[in-house]
Amino acid sequence: MAGGTRTSWLADDGSVAVDDLARRMESFVKTMADGIVSDDELAAQEKRLADLMRDIEPKLDDAMHARITELLCELTAFDIMQVVHAMQASQPKTVFNG
Repeated sequence: MAGGTRTSWLADDGSVAVDDLARRMESFVKTMADGIVSDDELAAQEKRLADLMRDIEPKLDDAMHARITELLCELTAFDIMQVVHAMQASQPKTVFNG
């Protein structure tokens, strides 16, 4: 995702597009190819994330650091909510009464 042309974090309709961008990342595609996220794949993703944080965090002034911290927290909350929402939507709507 590095490079010259800036890719917007938002879609044309104003919705969040970051997870669409993430789904196209080579590391994500490779990890999800078999439908299983192994311990090693998760550790590799955490390392990529931590490496980016180590690179970017010291370059930020305090105000921008605070805003990006807020953005990361909101993004993480949104991701967790999406997972929970998808799990709730996939649950059966009726209860089996044997």
